[in-house]
Amino acid sequence: PAPIDPVPIKRREIHRRTHKPLGGTMTVTSQPTVGFGMQLPIQSRSKLYREPWEDSAGQDELAAIARAADRAGFSYIAVCDHVAIPRDKAETMQTAWYDTVATLGWLAALTTDVRLLSHVFITAYRHPLVTAKSFMTLDHLSGGRVILGVGAGHVEGEFEALGVPFAERGRITDDAIDVIRAAFDDEFPDVDTDRWSVHGVGLSPRPTQAHLPIWVGGSSRPALRRAAERGDGWLPQGPPPEGMESAIAFLRQRREELGRTQPFAIGGFAMPMYVGTADWDLGPHAVSGSPGQLAEQLRQWAAVGASHLQVRLRSRSAAELVDQIGAFGAEVIPLTR
Repeated sequence: PAPIDPVPIKRREIHRRTHKPLGGTMTVTSQPTVGFGMQLPIQSRSKLYREPWEDSAGQDELAAIARAADRAGFSYIAVCDHVAIPRDKAETMQTAWYDTVATLGWLAALTTDVRLLSHVFITAYRHPLVTAKSFMTLDHLSGGRVILGVGAGHVEGEFEALGVPFAERGRITDDAIDVIRAAFDDEFPDVDTDRWSVHGVGLSPRPTQAHLPIWVGGSSRPALRRAAERGDGWLPQGPPPEGMESAIAFLRQRREELGRTQPFAIGGFAMPMYVGTADWDLGPHAVSGSPGQLAEQLRQWAAVGASHLQVRLRSRSAAELVDQIGAFGAEVIPLTR
């Protein structure tokens, strides 16, 4: 998209808002048309998207940014998942990828309202009971704020290092979701898949949420099918080949065919943004401008059918990102209602 004309904005005091956690059960008011989430910086540092300042940042900056998102009324904060980066990909991806569950657990203690999302957890790398135990414990300790985002994975060398057959990752992911769902829903799950058979064992602590949501990531047709058939939501990983409207139509049609009438969260990615006037190059496809201009861009996603959007706010330092998060929460989110 072409950049919109930037205009100055007046910063106002930021107040905490109560937002409905996506897929949650809390009673809340003032729900925006779409929820807004953020993949946190620092915890993953691929050169494809990281800001230069992140390479010298650490836990203090990460904590400040997570708390800012919590104060600003973001629906979720997200942490990625890679275990071991192959040497031939390390130049671009880099090797600094924080452990997903450990980081989300630390963030749970630093925040109070924002949901905690894995974006996305590669279930094929672990036994599904291990995954279920980790995320049930996290949900229990965080007061019911967890969303398990799962994906099939894409780095073949990482699968090889972990001894997992790359060609079978789709079937493994499907089976893993079935086992995890059974464990989330029943202390003593009874489930048989092609790969796992689970009977006669119990898992506690139980999640706080009556239904701990599983969102499926990916934009391929198999990923869309997996989301429709097994998930409570969809996390696109880049534009679907057929376009967003066609992808959403497929999700709805497939769920209707299966009689799945439960609430279903549909994700989207907003273009990189900067609230206000930027006196520096924001890069290609980034937009800047008044809160009203940015809100108008975001409302177009709701018209397509997205229920939550992941936003990326451009910044030159952690302090600037904290300021941008505050401005987005105070000035832009209210205008999307």
